[in-house]
Order: sequence, then C-alpha cells, then structure tokens
Amino acid sequence: MQSYFHNKRLPYLLLLPTFIILIVFLFYPAIETFRLSFYKVHPFGLKKIFAGLHNFINLFSDEVYIKSFITSVVFSIAVVLAGLSISLLIALMLNQDIKGIKIYRTLLIWPYALSPAISGAIFRFLFNPANGYMNHFFQIATGMNAEWLTNSTLAILVVTVAATWKNLGYNIIFYLTGLRNVQKEAIESAAIDGAGSVKRFIYITFPMLSPTTFFLLIMNIIYSYFQSFGLIDVLTEGGPANSTNILIYQLYRDFFVNAKTGYAAAESLILFTLVVFLTLIQFKTTGRKVYYQ
Repeated sequence: MQSYFHNKRLPYLLLLPTFIILIVFLFYPAIETFRLSFYKVHPFGLKKIFAGLHNFINLFSDEVYIKSFITSVVFSIAVVLAGLSISLLIALMLNQDIKGIKIYRTLLIWPYALSPAISGAIFRFLFNPANGYMNHFFQIATGMNAEWLTNSTLAILVVTVAATWKNLGYNIIFYLTGLRNVQKEAIESAAIDGAGSVKRFIYITFPMLSPTTFFLLIMNIIYSYFQSFGLIDVLTEGGPANSTNILIYQLYRDFFVNAKTGYAAAESLILFTLVVFLTLIQFKTTGRKVYYQ
C-alpha cells in the first residue's frame, strides 16, 4: 500500500523542523569550525586574522599536543581491544540457560546507563590514594600504597579500565543479540563431526558474529575518542603530567580554558579527520572479512 501526497509541498513542510535542527546544530557549527581553523581569533571573538595553515603547523610542533595525540591512540586501542574481548566473553557466559540469567543480564547492562561523569566519580572514589577501597585492599595484599591517580602509568591504566567498564553493557547487548542469531544447526553439525567447543567458536560462532564485531569496533573507536571526556574530567583532569590528556580533553582545555578559538577549531578538525580516516581503514580492511548470512 502506497501513500500519496496530494500537496507536493506537504512533505517538505513536514521535514522542515528536522532541516532547521540539522542546519542550526550540525551543519552551521561544522562549517564555522572549519572556517575558524584557518584564523587567529581574539579571546573574546572581537577580531579575526586569517592565518592559513598556521594553527595546524603549530599543533604538530607542540609537544603537549603530540603527546596527547599518542596517548589518544594508545588509549583507544586499549579500550577497543579490552572492551570487545571482555564483553564477548561475558556475552558467551550469559548466553546460557541458567537460573537467574535475566537478572545477571540486567545488572551487567546498568553501567552503560550511567553518565561518564558519574562513572568517573565512582572510580575516583574507588582509587582515591587516601581512602579508596582499591587502595585499601591493595595495601592489605601487598603492603604497599599505590598512587593510582598521581602516577602517570597507573593513572592511564585506571582511566582505561573505567572507560572499558563504562561501555561494557553496550557491547554485551549487541553480542547477546548476535549470539541469538548464530545458526544452531551449524554448531550441532560441527559437534556431531567431533569439533570441540573452541573450534566451534573459532570457525562457526565468531565468523557469524563478524557483522556485530565490525559494528562495535567502529562504535568503540568513536566512543574512546569522543565520549570519554566527562570520565577523564572528573577522574584525572588530564593529569598527572598530561598522562591522561587525550585529544578531546586537550581540545576542551584550549577552547574553554586557554581561549584559543582558532587553535581549538584546528584540533577539532584534526580529531574529526582522524576518526573518519580510522573508520575508512576499518571498512577497507576489516570490513572485507565480515561474514553476512
């Protein structure tokens, strides 16, 4: 059954609110950011001077920004690999007919419902060097007092664990859905032929989960680069010694704290380009290995 609009202008009228929102909150800010990245801007926006590629050249000669760039790449790789591996393992365990399984599934999804700021506050409380629970138990077990949030190596480790934990529920939901769609006939046939549980997972289950894994790979990359700001801001504020200062947090510092509008606009453009580039690489490489039923 088809629907017909007798008034040719009616469809455009119905879409007008959506177009207005997209133009005001998406297209205009994106175009303005691109334009400002080529300008030196007065802190109060009173004066703009065209600078060409000056902001971009300065960024890649800035040691703080280069360190932030490297930290972001390492942080993203760690969050993606740890997040997908752990969530897949948990999803496999949850995909069993055991008593109370619905309760376990619900509890594991809850962390995703928390805001990044709340997640950061929870981990700041747990790893507080003075009175944090984790520090207390660590001291009992080893007799040492770990400086979780004031040591550069430990701080990035805590932030990675927090970011991974925050997104586990999201990954688990999709993996559980993917496991429901795995062909049971293929697994049963492999079992009859003598294939063990490990071989059945490697050659049957995991290939059938490849569309889900590919989707989660892209979403987790985006999450690690763009959605970890609130968590880092509450947990470490980019410290100590910029060890947890990823690109999105450095962008925030330059724009809101240092009032470097043109500089921050250039950082935003680089960050956007980087994520798009990584996504395209994933589509060109990993995307070819995705198995669709």
